[in-house]
Amino acid sequence: MPDNRVNDFVIKVANVNGTGSASANGLLMKSIFRMGIPVVGKNFFPSNIQGLPTWYEIRVTKDGYTCRTGSTDIMVAMNAETYADDLKELPPGGVLLYDSTWPRKDLLQREDVTVIGIPFSAMCNKAFDSARAKVLMKNVAYVGALVALLDIEMEVVENLLKETFASKQHLMDSNMQAISMGYDYAMEHFDCPLNCRLERMDKTDGYVMVDGNTTAGLGSVYAGATVVSWYPITPSTSLIDAYSLFCKQLRTDKDDNDEPVNNYCVIQAEDELAAIGMVLGANWNGARAFTSTSGPGISLMSEFLGLAYYAEIPAVIFDVQRVGPSTGMPTRTQQCDITAAAYASHGDTRHVLLFPADPTECFEMALNAFDLAERLQTPVIVLSDLDIGMNDWMIPEITWDESYQPDRGKVYDAEALRDMDKFYRYLDVDGDAIPWRTLPGVDPRGAYFVRGSGHNQYGGYTEKSDEYQEVLDRLRRKSDTAATLAPAPVIEKGADIGAETNWAVISIGSCHGAIVEARDRLAADNVAFDYLRIKAFPFDPSVAEFIHRFDRVFVVEQNRDAQLRQMLSNELEIDPAKLIPLLSYDGMPVGSDFIVNALSAETAQQQTANAS
Repeated sequence: MPDNRVNDFVIKVANVNGTGSASANGLLMKSIFRMGIPVVGKNFFPSNIQGLPTWYEIRVTKDGYTCRTGSTDIMVAMNAETYADDLKELPPGGVLLYDSTWPRKDLLQREDVTVIGIPFSAMCNKAFDSARAKVLMKNVAYVGALVALLDIEMEVVENLLKETFASKQHLMDSNMQAISMGYDYAMEHFDCPLNCRLERMDKTDGYVMVDGNTTAGLGSVYAGATVVSWYPITPSTSLIDAYSLFCKQLRTDKDDNDEPVNNYCVIQAEDELAAIGMVLGANWNGARAFTSTSGPGISLMSEFLGLAYYAEIPAVIFDVQRVGPSTGMPTRTQQCDITAAAYASHGDTRHVLLFPADPTECFEMALNAFDLAERLQTPVIVLSDLDIGMNDWMIPEITWDESYQPDRGKVYDAEALRDMDKFYRYLDVDGDAIPWRTLPGVDPRGAYFVRGSGHNQYGGYTEKSDEYQEVLDRLRRKSDTAATLAPAPVIEKGADIGAETNWAVISIGSCHGAIVEARDRLAADNVAFDYLRIKAFPFDPSVAEFIHRFDRVFVVEQNRDAQLRQMLSNELEIDPAKLIPLLSYDGMPVGSDFIVNALSAETAQQQTANAS
């Protein structure tokens, strides 16, 4: 067992989907958080309703890291079908807690781990009457055992249960009974606490536990979005659920008869194609409208995205990425839609992408997305992923700038239209490649046809080569303008430890947390490197400048084909040999161990080359 691991270890709970384990695991994680200890929760669940294996990983991290490590210290093995694999996952010195109602001698064959057996099922079968309660309460009972084994404050657990079941005393009583059973058994039969244990801290004040879909939904409300059209798809559905809930709280008024009036519209479309079509119609009419989807939805939306790009209609799309291709693994995470989103549709297109790294940036980039979409008159796609969107993150409480004003971009009002001889929809009058637009019904002088077919800069139909090319060239220049308006990349210098390297790291999105921890761990071994995090596409010019400073640049991303690396090479005319891919694409959130091991191997190779 690890020696004196205080507030720095990983618990993994193996269970069966549909048995109520999510509530028990949430109670465990929140209890640790309420003790002032930073914590991160990662849920690995199947894409069915119930019956298949599911895992929940809780990282207790006194230093406040937000990623997985890639290792497990305490395994709570509650699923007999995965016992063998769960035991294999433990390193020497690990702890296995399992339901000993049905003893399993093979669990005792590993002498390098501590095996703790508690008859959770037997205790609950005896204590509770209904079949459902027996299943649910055995999960609550293992929380009680961990309260004893990890030294969790019982008062914190009781308070959480009171908050959860404030109006349901019978559920409060049964949950507390199950907690006490697990706790009392562990205290009576084992040395408590373990060497892996908890001590109260004060590092969670001013923080909340939340997922990125919730904050993206909240950000859309605060950005002024009033219309959403969507089709359900994992893992983006909860974003619309959050948006709808916040709208009910923040966007509902009362009429003269004191009846509720909704100042928003949520439309469940028949498919993704219809969803994006409705979004374009609402945006063309002047609303701020959006949709959320995942990779398969982006594929279906691509033709309409080409229309929006060419006809220059604002739109916001949240793509919460999952594993592909095809249906893939709907409940696993990846960053595999990068090129599909950037160039969605046939023909020459180039869409604006935003890459949030955590739920805080999902909120912030929601505002960025709506402002950019209207400023640039083009689709903006926020590329989140399942890890950010559906997992539990600890972030600072979100603050709101009351002075925020939506950027509606270049929109002629009725007065401006009356003062001009003629309105030309696609004419670049300011030199930034963005034309002026009008809203329907403002003034007859601003009327125009939406042109998805060939059109000239005046908005007229054309099949003349030079007129078509003139518009297409302007759209390309608009990408250059987008690069100056989108969130700028963040450059972090390597630690000043006297260890110069001729290489650096570039990444996007949810890889960020793993890279932050990897840099700290490698600095302890006298390895330092510069790091650039890209926050948007088209790429800011500083990205190319950064790459040119180094002999080798490692590109960390979560897909098989190094899609970000491809785009860096193609868009910035970088020698591909200079960009070294570090790829994690097994469907699990990338861990710091993966990056540390890869870059340590590079350091060793470089040192060997220098020595020779």
